[in-house]
Amino acid sequence: MKTRITELFGIQYPIIQGGMQWVGRAEMAAAVSNAGGLGMLTALTQPTPEALRQEIARCREMTDKPFGVNITILPTSTPPPYEEYAQVIIDSGVKIVETAGRNPQAFIPGFHAHGIKVIHKCTSVRFALKAEAIGCDAVSVDGFECAGHPGEDDVTNLILLPVAAAKLSIPMVASGGIGNGQQMAAAFALGAEGVNMGTRFVATQEAPVHEAVKRRMVEATERDTTLIFRSLNNTGRVINNDIARQVLEIEARPGDTDFSEIQPLVAGNRGRERVIEQGATDDGLMWGGMVVGLINDIPTCAELIERMVAEARETVRQNLIALS
Repeated sequence: MKTRITELFGIQYPIIQGGMQWVGRAEMAAAVSNAGGLGMLTALTQPTPEALRQEIARCREMTDKPFGVNITILPTSTPPPYEEYAQVIIDSGVKIVETAGRNPQAFIPGFHAHGIKVIHKCTSVRFALKAEAIGCDAVSVDGFECAGHPGEDDVTNLILLPVAAAKLSIPMVASGGIGNGQQMAAAFALGAEGVNMGTRFVATQEAPVHEAVKRRMVEATERDTTLIFRSLNNTGRVINNDIARQVLEIEARPGDTDFSEIQPLVAGNRGRERVIEQGATDDGLMWGGMVVGLINDIPTCAELIERMVAEARETVRQNLIALS
């Protein structure tokens, strides 16, 4: 496949692995890149900038293909040393960065000065246009279906993608709810030039998460996610488990939500230790998108990508030929 995304990033297929906290490690990124997609390390999965440097080196031992690093800029009372993480990315010779969260404008000149391409994850058309205006090389447009934080507009990709495509000049990747080749073909029809997948890549053999997490995703239906943090204007889509239901009960109480009541339930370390590492899928937040309804197996990354490419091509030949 040849699109502006494959040419921009030097990859075989326009399939990008989302930058997922605790999951975006060398094993995951290398497996996707080796399969012809674009693997993505997650900078803040690593506890320090030096640990990120070591993880980048470890990924290079596993693949000679392009891979990127996600750096998510979030509002927090004690922010991580973002500048130091960015410098490690530059010093390590990584040539692709995915930014997310807050406006990445302060980092773009430094990245571009070292030949680094920047793709910014956006949850609305207005944010995508802002990303283009500040110099991002591409955007990943996240629809309401996605895992994690879909923004507050509640616009699905069936609307979001063609609206964004009509207004953008830089290449756009469809993100949120993507899990098979039929959807990939549909995303291209709507103006995307690639797809970004997070949840679907979690349910692969190489994903560094407990097998119980992968099985939970196979068993889930499209109705088994829920939205938390709506009362805090920080909406997040997760698998509907015991912890998510406890959070929703607290949010449903009259008056303003007291985050201090929720914090012990949703702490990142709790999710990492109890869910991702131990497989206790009801004992911490389990982030996942509506695409779980389409997950029926746990393939290798290579099997998944090759299948998606074949499905996308077959969809165009069989389903769309009538339109020609």
